[in-house]
Amino acid sequence: MKIAIIGAGNLGYSIAIGILTQKDFKVKNLYLTKRDTSSLFSWEKLPNVKISTENKKAVRSSDIIIIAVQPKQLQTVLEEIKEVVNPKKHTIISTVTGRKIEEIESILGADLAIIRAMPNTAISVGKSMTCISGNQKGMENIELAKTIFNSLGKTLCIEEKLMQSATVICASGIAFWMRLIRATSQGAIQLGFDAKEAQELAMHTCLGAASLLIQSGNHPEQEIDRVTTPSGCTIEGLNEMEHQGLSSSLIKGLITSFEKINQI
Repeated sequence: MKIAIIGAGNLGYSIAIGILTQKDFKVKNLYLTKRDTSSLFSWEKLPNVKISTENKKAVRSSDIIIIAVQPKQLQTVLEEIKEVVNPKKHTIISTVTGRKIEEIESILGADLAIIRAMPNTAISVGKSMTCISGNQKGMENIELAKTIFNSLGKTLCIEEKLMQSATVICASGIAFWMRLIRATSQGAIQLGFDAKEAQELAMHTCLGAASLLIQSGNHPEQEIDRVTTPSGCTIEGLNEMEHQGLSSSLIKGLITSFEKINQI
């Protein structure tokens, strides 16, 4: 498998780490491109990894092109590489926020396999929740995208019209969950733990909660019922959080983020 990541910024960098640390598939060549490659020099020591500022060269040498640039850079990058993109050879996977498949087709052509993917930065540790969709030819190659992203976490195929929502829930969602973990850590410090202990307690409790739901398939309320007792401390705390707007604040935050992404 020959892969090029066009735009090895925060997300592209995370995808590259994830690809190189997984054993489920072999990468013959991994090209990483960036306008300023100074932050990528250490990668040159790795076998089969090539660093470049030349997007065309990376495309020519690859079969799968993962485009991970900023939205405002997408058109320029597509115009640059369109003359070397081959519909018989290449599959394009775009992780660009808010940019539709039809926008990519308008420059590269509708006869090309184009897939949209929205991973999150947990891809660097193989724990991303990645939503994917594709054009007609892209759907023929969707298993290829699933193979890549399933080895880096979990994938869900969705209709493209839901991709903006998926971006808020999964990509922005990492930041939202980080804030919840931070708040739990702050509470633990107030209750007597030092900062390192507090963060460890918060992180692993969050991981345990998610793991319970994943493995059991239960609804969150079923697991909540298991730890709440009549007149107990858990229900007292939960009710106070709800009185202070915990659930409504989260939902309002998600909706606000969704409204903003639709303005991009």
